[in-house]
Amino acid sequence: MPFAETGPVKLYYESRGRGPAVLLVMGLGMTLSGWWRTVPVLARSFRVLSFDNRGIGRSDGSALPYSVAAMADDAIAVLDAAGEQRAHVYGISLGGMVAQELALRHPDRVRALVLGATTPGGSPAVLAGVPALGFFWRAVAMEPEEALWAAVPYTYGETTRRRHAQRIAEDIAHRVRLPPGPSAYGHQVAAAAIHSTFDRLGEIAAPTLVVHGEEDAIVPPQHARLLAEAIQGAELRLWPGAGHLYVTDEPHADREIARFLRRHTGERSGMRGLPAQIRAAAAALARRPRFPLARYDRLTASPADPPAPRATAEGAKHER
Repeated sequence: MPFAETGPVKLYYESRGRGPAVLLVMGLGMTLSGWWRTVPVLARSFRVLSFDNRGIGRSDGSALPYSVAAMADDAIAVLDAAGEQRAHVYGISLGGMVAQELALRHPDRVRALVLGATTPGGSPAVLAGVPALGFFWRAVAMEPEEALWAAVPYTYGETTRRRHAQRIAEDIAHRVRLPPGPSAYGHQVAAAAIHSTFDRLGEIAAPTLVVHGEEDAIVPPQHARLLAEAIQGAELRLWPGAGHLYVTDEPHADREIARFLRRHTGERSGMRGLPAQIRAAAAALARRPRFPLARYDRLTASPADPPAPRATAEGAKHER
């Protein structure tokens, strides 16, 4: 079995498919098996790398408290072990927080970024309702399968709960095989609670797609809007009728994400063709009032370049 090493911690990972790499970062308390619907779709075009976060599944834990920054460095260790210098990065929920931190700490390693059902944290973020927040602290003391079923009202959209119960049962069957221990789960909850990238989002230079369910009861859609507005050029896709686990609620989501990643594979024209650190520096200068620079990618684009993609959902394209 393949493992990546970061200090004393060994991280279990899997690789499937061929092509440009996509690194998947899973959310709270879930092993890489949580991607069971997504991996086959992306593996048609990409080499898909998925892994168990520290303390989860077959990866080693740590007695010390976790941080989102440390989990981002774990993800980089997986890329290193897999021999990939750069990859698309797709994180969901807590994994989306990790993906943000990864893009900020290691910009040259990220081709494109997908942030699913996640939050920038910080004071501007709109917290979920008290019932949802309280549930996840209570879930630490529940038996694993009991916690999974009890979370259903918070994690799935109403249509799925009423008409597609089999999808939920399939998800839980995958997740219950390697449930998280209470210590690792608690560490992850605490790491998510103090996560904040809000004041640094403008430094993210990778092409970014923000994906969210409109019925998300855990991370309300306002968080997606905050992300899309703060990240230069980000696209926003809100799925009607979908909850926190929108991949189960909306089967088309994975295919749309695959199209976005294909579109941003091998881009070399304009701003996106420059190294990430140069793009980030140019973006930072453009935001300073005393340096009223024009958008660099507009200056360098050739007449043959395709037009910017139209926004999906509600004004999906945000430009600074």
